[in-house]
Amino acid sequence: MTKLKPPVEKNDYIDVSFEDLTHDGAGVAKVNGFPIFVQNALPGESGQVKIIKVKKGYAFGKLVTHERVSENRTEPRCPVYKQCGGCQLQHLNYEGQLQFKQKQVKDVMARIGHLPNVTVHPTIGMNDPWRYRNKAQVPVAEREGGLVAGFYQQRSHDIIDMDACLIQQQENDDVVQAVKSICEKYGIRAYDEQKHKGTLRHIMARYGLVTGEIMVVLVTRTSELPHKKQIVEEIVQSVPNVKSIIQNVNSKRTNVILGDQTHVLWGEEYIYDSIGDVKFAISAKSFYQVNPEQTKVLYDKALEYANLTGEETVIDAYCGIGTISLFLAQKAKKVYGVEIVPEAIEDAKRNADLNGIENAEFAVGEAEVVIPNWYKQGIKADVIVVDPPRKGCDEALLNTIIDMKPKKVVYVSCGPATLARDLKILEEGGYQTLEVQPVDMFPHTTHVECVTQLILKEEAGNQ
Repeated sequence: MTKLKPPVEKNDYIDVSFEDLTHDGAGVAKVNGFPIFVQNALPGESGQVKIIKVKKGYAFGKLVTHERVSENRTEPRCPVYKQCGGCQLQHLNYEGQLQFKQKQVKDVMARIGHLPNVTVHPTIGMNDPWRYRNKAQVPVAEREGGLVAGFYQQRSHDIIDMDACLIQQQENDDVVQAVKSICEKYGIRAYDEQKHKGTLRHIMARYGLVTGEIMVVLVTRTSELPHKKQIVEEIVQSVPNVKSIIQNVNSKRTNVILGDQTHVLWGEEYIYDSIGDVKFAISAKSFYQVNPEQTKVLYDKALEYANLTGEETVIDAYCGIGTISLFLAQKAKKVYGVEIVPEAIEDAKRNADLNGIENAEFAVGEAEVVIPNWYKQGIKADVIVVDPPRKGCDEALLNTIIDMKPKKVVYVSCGPATLARDLKILEEGGYQTLEVQPVDMFPHTTHVECVTQLILKEEAGNQ
């Protein structure tokens, strides 16, 4: 069998038209059906491209000249957008971004889920899609004798020094700049990942949108932090509303940001924030949604799809610190939450107490092990809510859901492709996917969250 030779070679200059975007925001052009991926190109545009890499089934190109420009193209607000790897879509206007995310979900529903006719609603966006992130985790390095703090350049570990990130809350930017200056004043050395030397690895800031409370986290390689007392005193003086200053020690050679040891240097172990009527205690290591405004939209939609009357037993798999569980508990008879991370379950119990919620119970373990044990004990869910990591649900959990036969499943997803894969399994197991609602939790990036409503097919006639 003859191998087909790609129709382009490295360093070729070709004229192309762009017809689509990849899931990571690159423009897609085709030469005799052979795809070429080009950053900073949009559907409906044409121009000349230089081929920079050729693989067996596709190539990468660089845009040299624009001929036809999309009406959805806009000038990125961020001065370092083209270097920084944090955002991928600032050159696409916001309406275009919302349409791209809806199309992305529709495409995987058809291609992976074999659900071409399922309703995928228009993406729910933000009125003001800037300054929404409530947590900054910024790596630190040394350059020309001083400290730099910023995000990594695309596909590299070179730090882009920046004074502001336009998708961060302003308060977080202010914290990063203040802490960088204070640490520089006291001669704190930045961590060198090549040599595994130096002290300061990351500066983290967490901001409570409703409360205005701020947490500062210094992530260090060693437990020793020179001039600790003076640094803490200056942070307290420089950062209004700071309630918590934490040192996290990460002594490992790793890309993981936080280490195992955490010490309170000043103030409280937690800051507080609210989503709707539910209050949350947030520690340095708590998983808490970074866009609380859109989290409320997401959870309201999950509640709508669960359609609780107050008589239901609900199981929340992958419950984290109890964010969705506590929303559900306000409308359900009983909620059971399960999560593999013990610290998250401790947070969930604390958050239930904080809100006076007594009808939520939490367990540590793998959902696919704990839920069948509950079933054996006679705990039968009317509704199961899942909010798994990007890799999707464990197949054993999907089989457990199919065996347990709850009337409704509400699937919250941060990965459309794995969502579509899991929906196919649930459909084959007796469920019907009614609708999918994309929610824009991360404007100017390619990420999209979805809430999906499923119903047991044998219940469909009763609706």
